[in-house]
Amino acid sequence: MKTLWKALCAAAMVGMTMLSAQAEEKTITVGTMSWEDLTPITGITKKVLEDAGYTVKVVDFSEWGIAYAALTKGDIQLLASQTDYVAQDYWDKNKKRLEKISPVSHGLYQAIAVPNYVTIDSTEQLNDNADKFGGKIVGIEPGSGLMRDAANAVKEYGLKLQLVEGSTAAMTAALKSAVDRKEWIAVTIWEPSWMMQKYPVKFLKDPKGIFPPPQSYYWIAKKGFSADHPHAREVIASVYVPLADITAINGAVSDGKKMDEAVKAWTDAHADLLKRWENIKGD
Repeated sequence: MKTLWKALCAAAMVGMTMLSAQAEEKTITVGTMSWEDLTPITGITKKVLEDAGYTVKVVDFSEWGIAYAALTKGDIQLLASQTDYVAQDYWDKNKKRLEKISPVSHGLYQAIAVPNYVTIDSTEQLNDNADKFGGKIVGIEPGSGLMRDAANAVKEYGLKLQLVEGSTAAMTAALKSAVDRKEWIAVTIWEPSWMMQKYPVKFLKDPKGIFPPPQSYYWIAKKGFSADHPHAREVIASVYVPLADITAINGAVSDGKKMDEAVKAWTDAHADLLKRWENIKGD
């Protein structure tokens, strides 16, 4: 009888351990960059996973290098990233230890833009109108990929305009001021951005192809995630957020909503769609 009791106790302990492991697998740690394009993607996917029964923890990062290091070490399990250009170096360096889950949005583009009322359409036309632009292109933070590309454009097109480093806030203020006065201005800007929604601006054509083509956003994970979390993988792969929706969410934030409120408003408005995503059946 004692032998049987010991065997039953051992079996119970194994069962508890297995249940504990299964419970742990229901917790997923997601990394995100605290940027206006990636924050909505992360918030929406978090909601879908939670509704599907998962506990989701979100960790914010400020640099791609730190985020990718955390992913490869396993400190986080998922990360939304552009792998084709913006974070290509980090992806190429670490991809043997990582896996792509699925595309989650598409269309990121960044270049030089002007207000719609400006009567030029190509980067090649900037020089002929340098005086109207005050001899400058209003840029953002130094060291950003957009500013690197813009500097290359100045060089490759032989532009006489000065690329002025600054901040996103300063560029936005300059753009607003110029639009209010119907003045000519050239800025470095990107889509998705609430600025593209709020202000009447257009990207200048780039015949030399200095700026990269529209890019996709992917959910990426530490290698082995799909095998360990087959159902979570299917739920994540079902999520797709159009670029226009990301722009609209950030437009709501620029109008005074908190990001969490803007994301909730979007998920509430798309409840039927989210329900279909959540009901994905894994193998």
